[in-house]
Amino acid sequence: MEKLLEGITWLGHDSFRITSAEGVVYIDPRNLHRTEPADVILITHEHHDHFSPTDVEKLRKPGTAIVTIKQVAAQLKGDVRVVKPGDTLSVGGIIVEAVLAYNPSKQFHPRPAGNVGFIVTAGGRRIYHAGDTDLIPEMSDIKADVALLPVGGKYTMDAGEAARAADLIQPGVAVPMHWGDLIGTRDDAESFRKLSKVPVVILENQN
Repeated sequence: MEKLLEGITWLGHDSFRITSAEGVVYIDPRNLHRTEPADVILITHEHHDHFSPTDVEKLRKPGTAIVTIKQVAAQLKGDVRVVKPGDTLSVGGIIVEAVLAYNPSKQFHPRPAGNVGFIVTAGGRRIYHAGDTDLIPEMSDIKADVALLPVGGKYTMDAGEAARAADLIQPGVAVPMHWGDLIGTRDDAESFRKLSKVPVVILENQN
């Protein structure tokens, strides 16, 4: 499990940094205190707790590519690459796949909005960041070594649904996210670990 999680840093809520030989990837960077320049920035959707233009600018350097949906891309300039669920692209040796992320029966993240999760292939692993989503049937098609799954409930899956999602995906290790400072608590993360049949590691916030 340690090898699978090598270079994966949780930055609070659902923000992550993935560092590998291929480069530095940030996913949904927000309220960052310590930063290093990004090769790739991935943004799942336009809600303020996922898309922070200020933090995007903190991370940008010449050559930084941003991969996101059209609603976010319209608010950015530079090397911005628009994706929709089902798209795959390569950025400097890092493979990025956009996958569905939605609430089947809540108003927060309707499927027609086109929000995404991402599968990042870097460091010899497939890392799935689910984005803001509930348990959805399409997760049975996800192939990943590491699954970063929301557990906070209300806007996303809760711990029980996340455990069922992990069982569908069968990664080598799962990591809870979407808990901490905005919604969800450590109890949610611990419940996920107890309920999951897949090994779960609760990362500490390194922001």
